[in-house]
Amino acid sequence: MTERGTTGNPLWIAYEYAAMVVGLGSLAVLCLLWLPCALMLKPLLPRRIGQPLGRAMISFGFRIYLRMLALFCACRFDLAEIDRLRDQGPLIVAANHPSLLDAVMIVSRLPNAVCVMKAALMDNILFGAAARLARYIRNDAALEMILCARDELEQGAHLVIFPEGSRTLNFPFDACSQSTGLIAGRSKVAVQTLLIDFSTPYLGKTWPLLRRPTLPLRCRIRLGRRFLPPSDIQAFAAELDRYFSSECGRKDDSTAACAV
Repeated sequence: MTERGTTGNPLWIAYEYAAMVVGLGSLAVLCLLWLPCALMLKPLLPRRIGQPLGRAMISFGFRIYLRMLALFCACRFDLAEIDRLRDQGPLIVAANHPSLLDAVMIVSRLPNAVCVMKAALMDNILFGAAARLARYIRNDAALEMILCARDELEQGAHLVIFPEGSRTLNFPFDACSQSTGLIAGRSKVAVQTLLIDFSTPYLGKTWPLLRRPTLPLRCRIRLGRRFLPPSDIQAFAAELDRYFSSECGRKDDSTAACAV
């Protein structure tokens, strides 16, 4: 079915509801399939084996998930620019955060990614075991988070962080916390920004989980500016704020702006 004439079409609306069920349900199934394995492997495997295995499996699972969304749910993902980061050594990968799909898209292309996650997600029954096996980092203790992030970067990981701290509420971009600058300053590692563009605000802060998507959904991630490790953390946070607010307000040829 073409995009023209789909608005208000009962068959298309039914398809959008079906796509929502398939999308949410398939992610839950993938997580449940890996859950018992992650629970068993965490105490059995040494960190040098369990950590890369956990990260590789999350990345692989997310790639499968995005392919399912593309095949069955009229989602189009343009993530090729992220691949250029794979062989560039340790980086702090900082992105705007318009949707619940953001981390899924980024990690699907970076097999040695480690995420800074909310403590509630680390303790979640669906995601927690896999995240702990991969040694993702909790965000509830600031000093421990910064030290763990520095250690991961020293070992060559890509540290994925959302400077806003949560999904964007006040588009185009919520205020940055200072955590990104603190990690960059302590680790002396550059901050590579990613700009996430969505055609609709699906699964954003103001989009209820069970509200049907507006399809087709187009998602693109662009490489943004790379910032050197800062010496002035407060000034860096303000500069990052200005950069994301400016870039996320720009229109893109293939998707709507970040501020959808």
